[in-house]
Amino acid sequence: MKYLPLVLSSLALIGVAILFGMRGNSKMPKTSLIKSKDSSGKEVLMSGVKIAYVDIDTLEANYDYFKKKKAEFETRQKNIDAELERMANALQNEYIALQKKAQNGELSQSEGEAAQQRLMQKQNELENKRSTLGNKYLKDQEDFNKEIHDNLHEYIKEYNEEMGYDYILSYSKDGSILYANDALDITRDVIEGMNSSKIKPKSTTVTDTAKTK
Repeated sequence: MKYLPLVLSSLALIGVAILFGMRGNSKMPKTSLIKSKDSSGKEVLMSGVKIAYVDIDTLEANYDYFKKKKAEFETRQKNIDAELERMANALQNEYIALQKKAQNGELSQSEGEAAQQRLMQKQNELENKRSTLGNKYLKDQEDFNKEIHDNLHEYIKEYNEEMGYDYILSYSKDGSILYANDALDITRDVIEGMNSSKIKPKSTTVTDTAKTK
């Protein structure tokens, strides 16, 4: 039974374009042609525009920090699901036991009412815990997605100081870019750079908030 959805997005970056000004460069980046419009509105080709892209799917699969944190979130989700399922099963068993007692005439009216109130309170506690854990889980994922997004942008800025691209795009199989030339792919460079980057991750180890005190 799944109590919480795993919604770790694809770095929250699909379809995002990162624009940089043209800079001097000892290494020559790949150039391309793009369409623009002149003052009369006529479409013209612009040469010498330097474009590259990062394959987000490949980055996800090979960026060590992303893989580590994703595994932590998956473990946390399983623990939360198991804890909520244990509480739900315990509540259901208590309800069944109460039903049997009532059917066998083993409960007075006052005892039955007290037991019913107790079960309702436990049901409310379960719902509150499910909501609290779910909201915290999703908030932590949003914070992590933002962290990864910021880390990538920070690294790309450093990377482009040397490379001097005009545009660095994000590419994904399910994104808005339908085709990407492999010759413009800088994903491996970015993965290697981010895995060995001096940029320090800001988030801490994912806390397993499903554990009861």
